[in-house]
Amino acid sequence: MKTTAWKVQFCLALRWLLPFGLLLGGVAYADPPTVPDTLQQRIAACTTCHGVHGEGAQHGDLFPRLAGKPVAYLELQLQNFQRGLRKYAPMEYTVRQLSPEYMHEIAEYFAAQQVPYQSSSVPDLAPSVLQRGQQLVTSGDPSRKVPPCQACHGKQLTGTQPSVPGLVGLPYDYISAQLGSWRTGTRASKAPDCMSEIASRLAPDDITAVAAWLASQSVPADVHPQAANAITPPLRCGVLGSQGDGA
Repeated sequence: MKTTAWKVQFCLALRWLLPFGLLLGGVAYADPPTVPDTLQQRIAACTTCHGVHGEGAQHGDLFPRLAGKPVAYLELQLQNFQRGLRKYAPMEYTVRQLSPEYMHEIAEYFAAQQVPYQSSSVPDLAPSVLQRGQQLVTSGDPSRKVPPCQACHGKQLTGTQPSVPGLVGLPYDYISAQLGSWRTGTRASKAPDCMSEIASRLAPDDITAVAAWLASQSVPADVHPQAANAITPPLRCGVLGSQGDGA
């Protein structure tokens, strides 16, 4: 009788376990879904924040536009996150295991994208603040040894080849945050780090002024980066190689 009772209990338990895919202590797993091996799938971590074509975040201004920036610049930024020169935990995690070839492929994709620019909000500031921003961007401030932004980023501020990004169309919050990061050392680049040097010479009010004036400017018809020989950098910059020999 005891053996029969045990068999009945076992059969009842088996009937309960089978619908859940369990049999004699084993687990029945479904086949894993197939993930397409496409560039779009591989850059999903990028496009989630920066947009499908690298147009920038639609909600929040701290995820910048990647589309149309020079390949060498985009590739260098991925390398800088990987090397710890730029500090932002999600980006550092995303690029940690990427190979140089993979980072170059990502940079090429976004550099080739040509999509419309999105407008962003600019704080309501006094005209004098915007005038100061215009001065710093177009003429610099010799008294602080601050060269104009146009000296490296181009007359139209669309960037220059091979590794200087455009500043037009960037949101106020992003520009302000990046200049602040250069000042505090949470963003750096190849030595000599000219941007870190320039940012250290700016007062906090200057950062506000520059960010506000740049963010309020219309995007020119031609947003392509200028040729490398279009500028003569006033400072030595590691990212520009032999270009730039001023102080």
